[in-house]
This record gives sequence, structure tokens and C-alpha cells, in this order.
Amino acid sequence: ALMCYVTVGTPSDPIIEFMIQRNMEVLEEYEPLRSPNATKVFVNGVWVGVHRDPAHLVSTVQHLRRSNMISHEVSLIRDIREREFKIFTDAGRVCRPLFVVENRADNENKGNLVLNKEHIRRLEDDQTLPINMDIEQRRENGYFGFQGLIDSGVVEYVDAEEEETVMIVMTPEDLDISRQLQAGYQIQPDESGDLNKRLKAPMNPTSHIWTHCEIHPSMILGICASIIPF
Repeated sequence: ALMCYVTVGTPSDPIIEFMIQRNMEVLEEYEPLRSPNATKVFVNGVWVGVHRDPAHLVSTVQHLRRSNMISHEVSLIRDIREREFKIFTDAGRVCRPLFVVENRADNENKGNLVLNKEHIRRLEDDQTLPINMDIEQRRENGYFGFQGLIDSGVVEYVDAEEEETVMIVMTPEDLDISRQLQAGYQIQPDESGDLNKRLKAPMNPTSHIWTHCEIHPSMILGICASIIPF
């Protein structure tokens, strides 16, 4: 992908210790007959333990990542069918950035992008800083930048395996249309006749919850596909 990032790797021990403190049973103490439906927890491919409340554990670790308390490189994959929760912190995984859609039930912004006007204002303020400043001087002067979006939980890096477990909407406009359909509104088809308009498949009104949004649809493709003349 055009904005891909290759992970450099982070230690996994702090995450394992955190999960043990959050009621994860380590493998040595696990009794299958006592909790046969427990979810297996894997870290970098190694089975480290089991947990009886995987939904809470996944949301807690995901909140840590979006709060910048653990590295944005960490991948979280919950396979509900197989009852597995996989965490990857190793190097060499190819990730790409996506906007995060707020899904917490207790948040008034539920169903919208985490990105808001305050983030846009801070990015605009970055443009006023002199271009000859080095990165340390910029940070001292309140530079926000793309890293600020990551640290604020607005943008999240997702690798190929985690991408299989998320629901990605193409544009913020499509997110609005989906929200209106779920609220029961009828969306009139675009009959303007514009030959350059984007062709969109009709949305399912009973559609699932979106978790992420593309920064731009062209970011799905790599450089070679993007330079093909149409």
C-alpha cells in the first residue's frame, strides 16, 4: 500500500504481564475441564494463556494502543469462531494506516470518526511553524503532525491479519450514508448523470458496525497499481 509501514518490533513482556493482572490464566495453570470455552491467548505465535472474558480483554488492550500506552505497532486479532486472541509485536509486519471509527457504546460520538475539528485545527497550526525547524524544535513549539493523530487514537496502523477482522468503509461520506440507512432514512440515488462520479455498490441497511475508514480509497493500492494510466 502507498502509506505502508514495516514494524521494527517492540517487547511483548509488558503486555503479557498486563494481561496476567487482568485475569489471564497462564498456560501452566490452565485446567481445560474447568473452563473449556475459554479463549486462547497467543503472543507472537506462542500460546501464553487463556481468558474467560475476551471481549473485555480485547477492548482494554485496544484502548491502551489508542491511548499510546503501548506501541501503535502492536496488532490485535480476535478470532471469535476459533476462540483465539492473537497479539503480534514482532518486526517485519507490513501495516497501513486507517481512520478509527468510534464504537464504544458509552461515547456520544459513536458511529463517527474519532477525527474532529480540534485535530484539524492543530494540523493547520502546524503549517504556521517555520519550515527550517528541526523535529525537536517543532515538538517544543507544539507540533502535532501525523504522529499526533496516531498518539490520539485518530489513526491506527493495521496489518494484513488484523485487516481480516475489521470492517472498513471507503469514505466518510459512505459512513454518513450508512448511519442514515440504519436510522431508517431513504437515500435517493444520484441521477445527476456525471460520467466522472464514483460508482458505489448499494449499501445494506442492516449493515454491520464499521470499525475503520480509509484515509483515501487509493491508499489500498501500491505504487505499481497507482501509476497505471486509465
